[in-house]
Amino acid sequence: MSGKVRLKENGYLDEDPMTLQDIIYKYICENLDVISTVDSTGKMRLLKENIVLPNDICDRLLDALQRFRRQLGDDVLTLFARKKRTSLKIVHLRNSTLSDTGLELLLSHKLYSLSIWYCNQITVKSAAFLSLYGEGLRSLELGINAHMLQNSEPNEKEPVDFKFNCPHLRRLVLNGVVIHTGLRLNSLLELTHLDLTSCILVGFSLEILAGLPLLHTLILFNVWPIANQLQAICLLRRLRTLDISISNSGNGHGTYDLPDQTLEMIMNNLRELTHLDISGTNLAGNGVATKESNFKLRTDIPGLESRTQRPLQFLGLYHTAHSACKRHDIPANEIAGDANELQILTAARYYYDRPMLLTRVLNDLYHLFRFEICKDIHLALDAVLTAMDRHLKFKHMQISGSATLFYIVKGRDRSKFGTPLRNHIIRTLLNGMETHITDDTMLRNGYLTLTQFQMPNDVLFEYERLIKVLLHGVSKTEQEGFVQRIAIYLLNTLACQVDGKQKLFLGELGVVSTMLSLIKDRLTRSVFDDVMEVAWSTMWNVTDETAINCRRFLEGRGMEYFLKCLHAFPDREELLRNMMGLLGNVAEVKWLRPKLMTQEFIEVFAKLLVSGCDGIEVSYNAAGVLAHIASDGPEAWTIEKPTRDSVLICMVEAIQRWDILSERNINYRSFEPILGLVRCYETPQCQHWAVWALANLTQVYPDKYCQLVKQENGIKILSELIEDPRPYEDIKLIARKVIEKCTQWPNWSLDG
Repeated sequence: MSGKVRLKENGYLDEDPMTLQDIIYKYICENLDVISTVDSTGKMRLLKENIVLPNDICDRLLDALQRFRRQLGDDVLTLFARKKRTSLKIVHLRNSTLSDTGLELLLSHKLYSLSIWYCNQITVKSAAFLSLYGEGLRSLELGINAHMLQNSEPNEKEPVDFKFNCPHLRRLVLNGVVIHTGLRLNSLLELTHLDLTSCILVGFSLEILAGLPLLHTLILFNVWPIANQLQAICLLRRLRTLDISISNSGNGHGTYDLPDQTLEMIMNNLRELTHLDISGTNLAGNGVATKESNFKLRTDIPGLESRTQRPLQFLGLYHTAHSACKRHDIPANEIAGDANELQILTAARYYYDRPMLLTRVLNDLYHLFRFEICKDIHLALDAVLTAMDRHLKFKHMQISGSATLFYIVKGRDRSKFGTPLRNHIIRTLLNGMETHITDDTMLRNGYLTLTQFQMPNDVLFEYERLIKVLLHGVSKTEQEGFVQRIAIYLLNTLACQVDGKQKLFLGELGVVSTMLSLIKDRLTRSVFDDVMEVAWSTMWNVTDETAINCRRFLEGRGMEYFLKCLHAFPDREELLRNMMGLLGNVAEVKWLRPKLMTQEFIEVFAKLLVSGCDGIEVSYNAAGVLAHIASDGPEAWTIEKPTRDSVLICMVEAIQRWDILSERNINYRSFEPILGLVRCYETPQCQHWAVWALANLTQVYPDKYCQLVKQENGIKILSELIEDPRPYEDIKLIARKVIEKCTQWPNWSLDG
C-alpha cells in the first residue's frame, strides 16, 4: 500500500495535495514544448539545446512523465538521449510502450536501479543491453510482461541464453523466467534480495545460492515443485525472509507429505528468519483452532513450536489448508490471511505486486464493505487504489477493485472525501475503464461508482476522458442493457450542467450523432424505452444555446426522427416534452429557422399548442418554437398553409389558457433569446409569449430567475415595452408583474 490515504481527526479521508514541485513537473509533462522540440521526422522529442538537467531532476521528470501522461514511449524518452545534458539513475517503468531501442537508451545512462512491469514491447533482444550497460546496477526488477529474459509466448519454456554481468547487483526480481545454471546467479556476490516469483527451475539447484554470502531474502512465490529444494534452502542460514507460498493449491501444488515435520525442519535450520510465507500450502498442518485443543503444544501450528517464545515478525497464511489463519495461537506479530480485516489488510500490504493473489484480497475487502463491517476504511481504500494503479492491465484486478470502490464511496458522505483523494479515485476508475473498455462488467462498476460523485463538478478535471468512456458505453454495449442505460443517464447529467464550451466539446465528440443512432435503432425495432427518452433529453441539453449542435441535429435527420417518434409514440408525455424542448433550442438559432419552415412542421407545432401533455410544457415549447419562427417577419413565412395570422391567433389562445403559477420542468441559463423576443415589436404575439415566460419563471422560481432578469438588463427592456404604444395591454400587464416581482425580491437591493 502507498500510505497516501489518511484518516484525519475531523473524519475526512484525503491525500496530501500536490506540492509546488509536483505542479511544476505536471505542467512540464503536459506542455513538453517548454523544454523540448520535435525532431525533423515529427516523431521524437529532443531536449532544447540550452537546457541541461542534472540527475535528480531527470529521475523526477521521468517519474512525472509516467504519472501525468497517458502513454510513455520512445517518442518521449528521447528527451534523455543526450547523456552530456541529462543523467538518469533510477528508472521504474509500468505500462510503457517503450521498445528495445528505448530501453537501450535508458540503460546507456549506466543506471543504479531499473524496474520494468507491463512493458510488453520489450523482447529478449534487450538482454544484450543489460550485459553491456548493467555493471553499475544495484537493483533490477523484471516484472510481468517484461520479456527481457523470457520468451513472450506463454507456453515457450526454453531458457534465454544470458549471463548476468551485474557484479554489484544487490536486489534481483524476476517473474516467470526460466532459471538455469547459465544465468550465473552465484556470481552476484553482493546480492541480498532474490525474488524468483513464478520462475521455472530447469536443472537448477538452489544450492548455488549458498555461495552468496549476503543473501537474506529469498522469494519463491509460485515456484513449484519446491519440495526437492528444501534441503538446499535450509543451507541458507542467513535468511531472514523466506517465501515458499503458492497462489493456487487446487492442482496439488503446495501440498507436502509431512507438513508439520517439513516446517519444523525449515525453522530449525533457518533460525534468523523473521518473515515467513507459507500461504496456499499445507505446511501449517491441520492444527485445531481452539486454545484448549492440545496442552502439549504452545501453538496451533505444530511446525512453529520453536518460535513460540520468539515470534516471527510476519507470517503468511493466506488461503492455507485447514484455514490456518483462523487459529488462535499463532507465533507471529503480523499475519496475512482472510480471517479478519487486519489479516486481509496485511495481505494487501505484503502482496502488492502479486496481481492474482491481490485480486482475491480485494474480493475479501469487497465482502467486508458490502456487509459494512470494515473499520479502517482509509487503509482499505489505500490498498484498493494502490492495487489498481500498479496493475492497470490486469483486468480481474480492475473489476474487483472497482466493485470495492463502489461500496467504499457509496458508504460515506461524499463531502468527507478531500479533493485530491476524490480526484485519485475518479482517475483510477477512468484508467481501468479505458484500458478494459470492451468489458461490460468493468464499465458497469465504473459507471455505478461515478454516480456517487457530484456531477459535473467532481469530474470536470477529466471531462474529456469521461465523455469518451461514456459514449463507448452508450454506443458499443448491449442494446437495452444496464451498462448502456447508466451510461446515457450519466451523459445526460453531464450535458445538462455544463457550460457552452463543454457543450461544444460534446458535439465534437459525436454526442448528437450517437443519440440519433440510438433513436433510429429503436424506431426500426418499434421499441420505446428510457434510453430513447434520455437520448432526446441529452440532445435537448447539448443544443441549449449551442447553434453548432443544433445544426448537427438537423443534418443528422433529426426532424425526420422527430416526426416518426411523434407518430409511433404519441402518448409518451416525457418523450414529447424532451423533443419539443430540443426544437425550442433549434428555433432560437435564426439561421436555422428556415429549415423548420415547412407545412408539415408548422402544422405539427400548431397542433401541439392545444396539447395538455406534461402540464403546459409541450404547449409552451410549441408556442416558443412558433414565436421564434414568427419573429422573423411575414416575409420569412414562406408557406401558404397554415397562415401566419392563424397560427399567431392559436398561439395567443394557448398562452391565455396557461396558469401563470404552473410549476415547470425546464432550466434556463440565460434569458437572452426570450428578451430578444420582448423587443419584437413588429409581432406583439411573440412579445406575449416572451413576457409570459418571464412572468411564470419569476413568480414560481424567484430565487433563481429574478436575479437573472436583472443581470441581463431585463428590467430596462420590459420598462421600454410598457412605454411603447405598439404592444397590446395584456402584454404590458404581464410585463408589470415581472418588474414588480423582481424589484420586490429581497436580493435586489443587495446587488444594487
